Amino acid sequence: MRTVGGIVIAALLISASVVLATEIPLPERRSGFSFMGSATQAMQNDDTSNPGMLWVLDGETLWNSKAGAASKACADCHNDARSSMKGVAAHYPAFDNSLGRPVNLEQRINRCRTTHQQATPLAYESKELLALTAFVARQSVGMPVMTEADPRLGPFVDKGRELYMQRQGQLNLGCTNCHDDNWDKRLAGSPITQGHPTGYPLYRLEWQSLGSLQRRLRACITGIRAQPYIYGAPELVELELYLMSRARGMPIETPGVRP
Repeated sequence: MRTVGGIVIAALLISASVVLATEIPLPERRSGFSFMGSATQAMQNDDTSNPGMLWVLDGETLWNSKAGAASKACADCHNDARSSMKGVAAHYPAFDNSLGRPVNLEQRINRCRTTHQQATPLAYESKELLALTAFVARQSVGMPVMTEADPRLGPFVDKGRELYMQRQGQLNLGCTNCHDDNWDKRLAGSPITQGHPTGYPLYRLEWQSLGSLQRRLRACITGIRAQPYIYGAPELVELELYLMSRARGMPIETPGVRP
């Protein structure tokens, strides 16, 4: 507890023990972009400087490339993504009729691959899956998040909220203790944001790579010394869904840039 990070964590623990977690009122909700320094904001805003755009360009190539035993490209079914995918990311995670539960955008892409292209699913955090996800999400930039439009999602939003509020791990912290109770403070030199996932997949300077929301969630869970869920676990999708519901009305920014 002698390090700066340890001191901040100790302060968070004290704060969490004496303050009940309260959700941020809608008018006070802010994108993580607003917490960034001017250089990072400029990097995100300039397509020629935003490193995440390299994945978007790769995703466009994959969109038009035939794959699998069916020898089909995404474009063969969906045509021009600029029109067919406009607004799609703003509604994910979305309810999947065949599964009876929500899936995130990465899972939808893989289900299309296996069902329509007869191709093997892409690995989580693979360059190809991140590229396709970023390309699809890019078509919704500036559009408001609208994940709660389907009433079938209600029970899953509630489950995600329960996990968001749940204390866990050796540090006995929940997501809410940082992102609701201590936002706009700093942890190990970095700003604590409100946790709105409007820029994913996004490029983190720490990673030197594009990464999914589930990668970030797993890192946070590991940070509080709890056992992270596997990629694609229903619990992580439900948590994604709740986070998107908290961000309703906020514009999609993919690919975001963060420290």
